[in-house]
Amino acid sequence: MKRIFAAFALLLFACNKNKEKLIQPTVQDITESVYASGTVKSLHQYEVFSSVNGIVGRLVAKEGDTISKGDPILKLVNEIPALSAENARIAATYSSVAFNTDKLNELKVNIGLAREKMKNDSGLLSRQQNLWAQGIGTRNELEQRELAWKSARTAYEAALLRYQDLRKEIDFAARQSAKNLQINNSISNDYTIRSQQSGRVYKILKDPGEMVTMQTPVAIVGSSSEFIMELNVDEYDIGKIKHGQKVFASMGSHSEKLLEGTITKIETIIDERTRSFQVEAAFASPPAGLYPNMTIEANILISTKKSALTIPRTFL
Repeated sequence: MKRIFAAFALLLFACNKNKEKLIQPTVQDITESVYASGTVKSLHQYEVFSSVNGIVGRLVAKEGDTISKGDPILKLVNEIPALSAENARIAATYSSVAFNTDKLNELKVNIGLAREKMKNDSGLLSRQQNLWAQGIGTRNELEQRELAWKSARTAYEAALLRYQDLRKEIDFAARQSAKNLQINNSISNDYTIRSQQSGRVYKILKDPGEMVTMQTPVAIVGSSSEFIMELNVDEYDIGKIKHGQKVFASMGSHSEKLLEGTITKIETIIDERTRSFQVEAAFASPPAGLYPNMTIEANILISTKKSALTIPRTFL
């Protein structure tokens, strides 16, 4: 019995001794990070929409083209708006002050004639009044001169009013026609869908003959040289994410290299479908060969503890 106990004690000692050899605590830095997955996006990438409904007439830009702000991407069929714009242009020309100069000049001539007649009748009246004061002439002649002068004055004032009314009418018609032309040109221009920024056309989503509505995108445009990480963070981890935190990412297309970045934007509303928040990170040194919608996996560094005493996970 004593021999059995001694052997058991020896075996237990040997096991404890072996276990002590296996457990080797180490001193190293440990980090806390949050996992996030997402895609690569070009900087300022956006979907291009049309402001009007219509049918694609022709494509102006091709996928992969580099374009400037305001450059056309595609044109919709716009025969009726184009005709309306041309009609408005004709109306604006016809209603302009320059086109109606002859009418205004005619009334100016009438004003001049009425003024001369009024001055002449005024002189005749003054002469008749002098004669009447000297006892020469009849009252009827004096009254006729007064009536002629008043009639001439009324005709002059009426000529002035006609000119002023016509000028106001022409000015109003000219402004109205110019505004209608501006509106019609704007409507016609809406049928040419243009880029709102400089960059690259990554995707054309419509072909000639297809219907375009204001609710569906027609193209995707973004920066041709700058890219960002667009990551999805679980709602339970979003409280740990701060601006400026480092990101370490990997991509299947760049598996040989660990990519680094920095958090630059945190969305403040949750995606109800995925129950996650979208965050953006800028590449510290973006690799060559990046394209929108490439998949990416990342760890967002939350904290680091220096020189921590650690033991293997298997012994926890």
